[in-house]
Amino acid sequence: MIAKRKKIALVLESVETGVEVLVMGWVRTKREAKNVIFINLNDGSTINNLQVVANPSNFDQSILDKINTGTAVKVNGTLIESGGAGQKVELAASTIEILGVADPEKFPLQPKKHSLEFLREIAHLRPRTNTFGAIFRIRHAMIFAVHGFFNSKGFLNIHTPIITGSDAEGAGELFKVTTLYLEDIQRNEEGKVDFRKDFFEKETNLTVSGQLEAELAASALGEVYTFGPTFRAENSNTTRHLAEFWMIEPEMAFYDLEDNMTLAEEFVKSVINYVLENCSSDLAFLQNREQEEEKNKPQQERNEMNLIDRLKFILNNSFERITYTEAIDILKNSNLNKKKKFQFLIEEWGTDLQSEHERYLVEKHFKKPVIIYNYPKEIKAFYMRQNEDGKTVAAMDVLFPGIGEIIGGSQREERLEHLLSRINELKINAESLWWYLEIRKFGSVPHSGFGLGFERFVQFVTGMSNIRDVIPFPRTPGNAEF
Repeated sequence: MIAKRKKIALVLESVETGVEVLVMGWVRTKREAKNVIFINLNDGSTINNLQVVANPSNFDQSILDKINTGTAVKVNGTLIESGGAGQKVELAASTIEILGVADPEKFPLQPKKHSLEFLREIAHLRPRTNTFGAIFRIRHAMIFAVHGFFNSKGFLNIHTPIITGSDAEGAGELFKVTTLYLEDIQRNEEGKVDFRKDFFEKETNLTVSGQLEAELAASALGEVYTFGPTFRAENSNTTRHLAEFWMIEPEMAFYDLEDNMTLAEEFVKSVINYVLENCSSDLAFLQNREQEEEKNKPQQERNEMNLIDRLKFILNNSFERITYTEAIDILKNSNLNKKKKFQFLIEEWGTDLQSEHERYLVEKHFKKPVIIYNYPKEIKAFYMRQNEDGKTVAAMDVLFPGIGEIIGGSQREERLEHLLSRINELKINAESLWWYLEIRKFGSVPHSGFGLGFERFVQFVTGMSNIRDVIPFPRTPGNAEF
């Protein structure tokens, strides 16, 4: 009977020895001693390698010569108790078959430390490294946890359009979608591009958010969420921005701002708890990696808590809830502001908070995650519900240590006259949002929602400093190689 392939993650959990096992994977390292060869094998199912032990006299030398870092092999053998530290079992090879050879002179991933910048240049191979294997397994676990959380709450997953005619945020940083022949653009009598000749017969772009469409679904289905790609044509090369990223956006009918804040806190805690319970080996590796990296940083730039403690910090603390006005008072009267240590000084009410301010509130003042709510309407989007004071809107931001804002959301404006007034005030084209406005005419209800940039969340959970390292193939200005 031919043995069935077993994943290395399951093999390493085995307590039974003396059984025949078939594994396949890529060689991480090969070490030769006098009468034995040690091969570290990994198939992506775990950060830990399986040690394969082979007697060279039992194998053709031409086979052994092809076993190099990166080579894919199929190994059949007997599971035995390991004599080395770090794992309980190892595989005594009886047969080795070469599945794919990696030329040791050309294979760019050698058993040494590579910079993250170099690995971005070989994004097709970087998942084979320990760091990126750990990141992408954790990313998967988080995706699974997101869907699990909302499913357990009775939410429906809605696929909102990737191609849209609206700009949800009003930011204007859009990727245009067109089938027009760019070298011969036809223009109308006003000299503008004649989009009537285009595929959709109107101007369209890649979506910046699924929120507006999710609101439509929530007005019929109650509680929904989107989890899809979003696009921003922002020419930014910071460690926090991507041109293509994934957003999680729940929208809930009959939720007020208080309900929204409660759901947001419960949501992020649920996902983090799932990762802590199911990704311990990968988290431990990334924590050790971060600690090694931080040895080269100035003391003031190092994290005060290690990675796993930061995750537990979120779980073990109730989120502090304060108004924007209270936050401004705290920041304005802080020693950092008085001594002009903030890069952006807080001088008056209405200032848009920066990451340094948000981190101060979380890490120094409250020493717990913070939710700020009731922001000035001038610095928030048109769709947020206007408060009775005429100055603020029912917006909220959830702040985490190390990064600042992780979630932004609000109670949505369900009153047609207030929404129209704000749209006109901001000179937004109301006709292009006729469908969004019409929902306010037919059984409008109080409703709320929020958005979480998934890669920013993965950054926090993995401790990675650059957002380009938590998505398999990052899209940034000048970079769409893979």
